Amino acid sequence: MSHKSDIEIAREASKQPIQAIGEKLGIPAADLLPFGHDKAKLSAEFIAGLGAQKTGKLILVTAINPTPAGEGKTTTTVGLGDGLNRIGKRTAICIREASLGPCFGMKGGAAGGGYAQVVPMEDMNLHFTGDFHAITSAHNLLAALIDNHIYWGNEQDIDIRRVAFRRVLDMNDRALRQIVCNLGGVANGFPREAGFDITVASEVMAVLCLATDLDDLQSRLGDIIIGYRRDRTAVYCRDIKADGAMTVLLQQAMQPNLVQTLENNPAFVHGGPFANIAHGCNSVIATKTALKLADYVVTEAGFGADLGAEKFLNIKCRQAGLKPDAAVIVATVRAMKMNGGVAKADLSAENVEAVKAGCANLGRHMENIAKFGLPAVVAINHFHSDTDAEIAALQEFVRAQGGEAVLCRHWAEGSAGAETLAQKVVAMIDSTPSKYAPLYPAKMELFHKIETIAKEIYRADEVLADQKIRDQLHQWEREGYGALPVCMAKTQYSFTTDPNRRGAPTGHSLPIREVRLSAGAGFVVVICGEIMTMPGLPRVPAAETIKLNQDGLIEGLF
Repeated sequence: MSHKSDIEIAREASKQPIQAIGEKLGIPAADLLPFGHDKAKLSAEFIAGLGAQKTGKLILVTAINPTPAGEGKTTTTVGLGDGLNRIGKRTAICIREASLGPCFGMKGGAAGGGYAQVVPMEDMNLHFTGDFHAITSAHNLLAALIDNHIYWGNEQDIDIRRVAFRRVLDMNDRALRQIVCNLGGVANGFPREAGFDITVASEVMAVLCLATDLDDLQSRLGDIIIGYRRDRTAVYCRDIKADGAMTVLLQQAMQPNLVQTLENNPAFVHGGPFANIAHGCNSVIATKTALKLADYVVTEAGFGADLGAEKFLNIKCRQAGLKPDAAVIVATVRAMKMNGGVAKADLSAENVEAVKAGCANLGRHMENIAKFGLPAVVAINHFHSDTDAEIAALQEFVRAQGGEAVLCRHWAEGSAGAETLAQKVVAMIDSTPSKYAPLYPAKMELFHKIETIAKEIYRADEVLADQKIRDQLHQWEREGYGALPVCMAKTQYSFTTDPNRRGAPTGHSLPIREVRLSAGAGFVVVICGEIMTMPGLPRVPAAETIKLNQDGLIEGLF
């Protein structure tokens, strides 16, 4: 059992040159654009040349609702990928890039943990290959062009009260949620209300993650609605000729990043929309490329299955024509105890009854995944404080639900600790063909789509929405957007919109505060309860303890 920190383990990694990692998937060195020795981008020509060759098996890793106890979804994704390679299966993993906001806030990094990590860990959690900076720049270029268009005569007759495109920043900054811009007199334009979202909530991020190539990227960017005229007709990004320059800024960011796990297995890390305020999946181009190069691809979707998996299955797979083969639902004994009412400070003490009481949350997620026709196995991410009796109680619960829970020790043991899980997943894919189907048809009315998710996934009794919101949805349907899926912006901590309601609550309502049309990304964002598309920093941000030590090494990243 290691008592080293994640960053210490990552620093001791025996990394291979990135060309050697590419070789494992048959990627020629000439088709890798290296960023240093340990990360590279795949050339667009290589990806285009793959054509429609055979595709591997796609495995989704999802989880219970997150708790402060930690679940380890990325850690399990990495562990399973290493475990599959260990048993001789050519496997790649596909995960998202990390946002600076939570890195300096409270969530920490996004590269896995223990001996199931992707490296280089520091780079991945900081600037990496610059993709998020490119997305921020392309987004804010459009924002600047909107105000410039209005300043120079407003040929499109944009109603400045109805500019629908906000600015973004890859940082948690509550002071920028609502601003007034263009102050200071005639030379600075027309004053108006505006605001910032975090970069991972940007429609440009969603577009990049759902686009299949550069032509599709530019077409989707052109479809972004930037505002409305006085007659309420939409003004698009292409109307002010911004789509070309935005595509130029995003050209390199569209290329998936290749890195490696601690065990030198290939990992694609690309894109990073949050699942609580966006669609929570890595890029379509990375997933599809991996499926053409590997026999098995392990990917994850953000937060609990009520958010990440729902969006992966209803939005990403539908848009990209992907058919996932299996799901892994990550749970921990500690999180079960928290769902069962145990305080964080008391989690190390054995409490079998609390484990049993908290299992309802896991059971709900198991039922929900089954509604998509996906075979699933539960992975118990082991912590050293877990007792045999607690593990047995969790496994017995899953058995009673007709499933199987596999104990995994990848955090401490790497691939050896995930070997059993890997074997179970392969056997499940071989024996139980996926009957994947989205939860709702494209032709269903938008409000009914929201109701379907609220009732089927969250188990809400009703959706609460003002007439203004219902009218807006109907208007978008009349304008031809009725076939779009819906992207729910909701707290990740609960099936309800109250982050403090753990377990598997029923008899609750889903209040809708706002709806936004992301015509470029191809979905309608539904903002529920108090969720913010620009998070704030906590009272004691992680940034306070991040520094360079005397050896020039970074401390405080986790």
